[in-house]
Amino acid sequence: MTGERRLAITFFVTLLILAAEVIGGFLSNSLALLSDAGHVATDALAIGIGFVANRLSRRPSDRYATFGYQRVGLLAALINGVSLLVIAGFIFYESYGRLLSPPEINIPLMLSIATIGLAGNSIMAFILGHGHGDLNIKSVWLHVMGDTFSSVGVILSGIAIYFTGWRCLDPIISITIGGVIVWGGIRLIRDTLAIFLDLTPKGFDIKALTREITAIPDVIGVHDVHLWSFAHDLVAFSAHILVSDRTLQEAEFTKERIEKILREKGIAHTTLQIECSCANCSDSLYCQQTNPREDKER
Repeated sequence: MTGERRLAITFFVTLLILAAEVIGGFLSNSLALLSDAGHVATDALAIGIGFVANRLSRRPSDRYATFGYQRVGLLAALINGVSLLVIAGFIFYESYGRLLSPPEINIPLMLSIATIGLAGNSIMAFILGHGHGDLNIKSVWLHVMGDTFSSVGVILSGIAIYFTGWRCLDPIISITIGGVIVWGGIRLIRDTLAIFLDLTPKGFDIKALTREITAIPDVIGVHDVHLWSFAHDLVAFSAHILVSDRTLQEAEFTKERIEKILREKGIAHTTLQIECSCANCSDSLYCQQTNPREDKER
């Protein structure tokens, strides 16, 4: 099943859960259930944004976007991450008021609606799957998983209130739900901003990679090294490669060896400039010689 189709199915299931939880939350007077409904509302928005972004990100590159439109999905992920933090802030605010004055709650109705929500969220989590490299779909999955945990929390608080009568458990569970939402939102925003800021992708050691390149015969040094992600699963590498005096054919062979190493590391796009002088590599990350001509004269 394609990511676009999974998002479409998840969107319609989310709307059904949202309607049920909003109605049930007001009728039962449960903040935990309304908190869950608020999160579901952001899910509907997140999935809608994700669906549009997923379609746009598949557009081929053109003269307006030479790298393609993959970062549209990243923008959607960033918006969804921020929305997670906003809804968590609302939950914390409402929970504080209910801690001071816990209201009466219709427990049977609260539990029945929460159970329906849990079933729906579990179905959506199964449809979306897990372990996504696509941050756009991952952002939607985080919303859904947050709702799944929220539904579990609502059910547990309802059972506890039913047997103990401690109505303060409802806002306490809501605060816990908000904490889970904040945790997922911060991680999502962090991962998305790392790509927008062109930071070194996770799992890559730039110095170790550069040393491996300089270990290739005929490679004297490497400078102007850049490693970044221009989309969630597309890593790019560029560098100036200093080689000993060789023919164009021999230099091309060395370049192919470097590109093979980079492909094995999971780097999809490479730009390598072969040089035969180190005079301009003052910002060299790793260079064995400062000037090969001087060494020859010595």
